[in-house]
Formats: sequence, C-alpha cells, structure tokens
Amino acid sequence: MPPEKTQPKPVVPASKAPWFVLAAAVAVATGAIVYCFWKRPADVPVAPTAATPAPAVPMVTKHIYSEIADPKADLAVGLVEARREHKRVILDFGGDWCGDCQVLDIYFNQPPNEDLLEKNFVLVHVWVGHMDANVDVAAKYGVPINRGVPALAVLASDGKVLYSQATGEFADMRHMDPNSVTEFLKKWKS
Repeated sequence: MPPEKTQPKPVVPASKAPWFVLAAAVAVATGAIVYCFWKRPADVPVAPTAATPAPAVPMVTKHIYSEIADPKADLAVGLVEARREHKRVILDFGGDWCGDCQVLDIYFNQPPNEDLLEKNFVLVHVWVGHMDANVDVAAKYGVPINRGVPALAVLASDGKVLYSQATGEFADMRHMDPNSVTEFLKKWKS
C-alpha cells in the first residue's frame, strides 16, 4: 500500500492568529522591555538629588599603587623632598583593587584637598597586594593594614611618625564625606 500523502499545515498570518496568542506575545515583549529599563543593579549609581549627594564610587579603576615600586626607596625620595620643601609625608597604603582607595584618590584630587595636599605634603603610595605585600613597611610605621585600606600614616620630614591610622579610619571612604579628608589634611599639614 503506498504511503499516504499528507498536506502541510497552512501557516496562519499574524493578522489572523487567535487574539490570545497576539496578546501573550505583546505581554512578554512589554515585560522584557520594562525589566531591562527599570530593573537596575544595586551597584549602578543613582542620579543624585538634593537629598542624596552623588556617590564618589569610581566607574573606572585608576592605577595608583605600583606593584613593582620599592616603597622604601620611594619613601626615602619623599623624605628628601619633604625636607627640601618643608612638607610632611603621607604614606597611603592600599591597592588598585580597593574601591575605598580609589575614592580616597578622588577626594585627594578635588578642591580644596588637592591644594592642601600639594602645598603641605609629599604623597607616597604603598601597594599592599592583597594584604600580603609591604606589610613590613606598614608595621614599621604602626599601620595595621589588616584593619582595612586605605590606611594612612603622616611623617615629619625627618621620618618621625606623627600619625598612624590604627583603627581603619579611612577604610570606608566610599561612605565618607570629602570634608573628612579636608579636615585630616588641615589637621596634619606642616
């Protein structure tokens, strides 16, 4: 017996499809659009309003801390410069991976902090790896980096420690006001 020939099913144009199929397609498309445009990840900054200031969380990581630098040599050069220019030295312990370190750098480079820093300090960045590099330098200046970074120390031009961040005061920079950096710089300027 020969096989029966079957006729292909006709394709129904969208204009003649049942109304509920069209309604479902429109609902799915609308839902996808709403989700894409109104659903926002938690780490995307919200536009500032008068009540909520813009967060200083950087969008791009800046290279601040050198993995290959010799912090002892950098500090020696910084102390010479500080003596010559009658300034103090700020040791800034941190890493490029650290969002709070990135925020501190932003605050250092904003008015009036930029001017205070330039006129009164020599800034020496010390890379800490993932809290496992240059720990001897941090220990020498009384900075417990295990409490968080950025961690700061202020030295006189002769190398004497004037201030050592003992309790992780700046480790939460992204939630601090730039004025806290201004107050710090004013307090410790030469």
